[in-house]
Amino acid sequence: MFTTSDIGWVVGHSYIIYGPLLNGMATIMYEGTPLSPDAGIWWSLVEKYKVSVMFSAPTAVRVLKKQDPAFLTKYDLSTLRALFLAGEPLDEPTASWIHDAIKKPIVDNYWQTETGWPMLAIQRGVEVMPHKFGSPGVPSFGYNMKLLDDATSEELGSDKKGVIAIEGPLPPGCMQTVWGDDKRFVSTYWETIPGKTIYSTFDWGIKDDDGYFFILGRTDDVINVAGHRLGTREIEESISGHPNVSEVAVVGIEDKLKGQAAIAFVIPKDSSNTATLEAECMKTVDSTLGAIARPGRVYIVTALPKTRSGKIVRRALQAVAEGRDPGDISTMEDQTVLGQIKTIIEQSVKA
Repeated sequence: MFTTSDIGWVVGHSYIIYGPLLNGMATIMYEGTPLSPDAGIWWSLVEKYKVSVMFSAPTAVRVLKKQDPAFLTKYDLSTLRALFLAGEPLDEPTASWIHDAIKKPIVDNYWQTETGWPMLAIQRGVEVMPHKFGSPGVPSFGYNMKLLDDATSEELGSDKKGVIAIEGPLPPGCMQTVWGDDKRFVSTYWETIPGKTIYSTFDWGIKDDDGYFFILGRTDDVINVAGHRLGTREIEESISGHPNVSEVAVVGIEDKLKGQAAIAFVIPKDSSNTATLEAECMKTVDSTLGAIARPGRVYIVTALPKTRSGKIVRRALQAVAEGRDPGDISTMEDQTVLGQIKTIIEQSVKA
């Protein structure tokens, strides 16, 4: 097994050390980035050590997406059975790209720190089900997942946006309380959906006719544009479909006319070909989600603010876009990125 996470993170010590050893597996511990000495380092390790299972993160795949695709076909990956990805939402374009590149099953899953293990997944060791790019899968055994209207608490059918919730009792391994404050635990997690005692994930999603869930983002990432509720994740996924987009983050900012407006920050694959990229991204959103979801601006940037574990710090992006102090950014890997983005925004205003 080859897990690319840093050993200090939960995925690192769980899936580099404890998990493989508990199951009698050989495991690889690799210190370094996916680009050093070149973008083929991971795949060379798969070939050299005959890796059968690999575990990484969507952010790492997006990094590789910007590199020479020849590295993905240079090495023998015949022993690799599947690539598992976790840690943040896996958008459909990224999942489709890496699947087409390495020709292996791409296994997503969805969980929270509070649950301790996946709520939504394709459990290949139990039953091999079809994968749907953009979806982490179906409810895992022990989780009675519901999709509820956040205003009426009514259970929703397929293709309806709602809050993802879990009917109790939660299965073993899940958070049982907040230390020394049972009342806070109940009020925070179990009493936020009107008229129901049900665990809220605080995530916004939809499900299809086959019971597959699709995560649209945190409920506090849902923006209200002229009375229409839009998930920033679905706008990001739409823009990610543009062939010259390597990575994108969307946030909602205050808008005097519409209430809120979506603003996108895009890292291009080819930085020499961006003259019309903003307009093209807007056109892409128009064609997939409709004009109401079109971002007010699309800023072309060289990097996005991320934590050391690779998660985008969207609140900081929102603060900079609104001209506010981003607050505590001590967990950010490169704190200079916000300054660069602020300069880009200021220059666009002057232009």
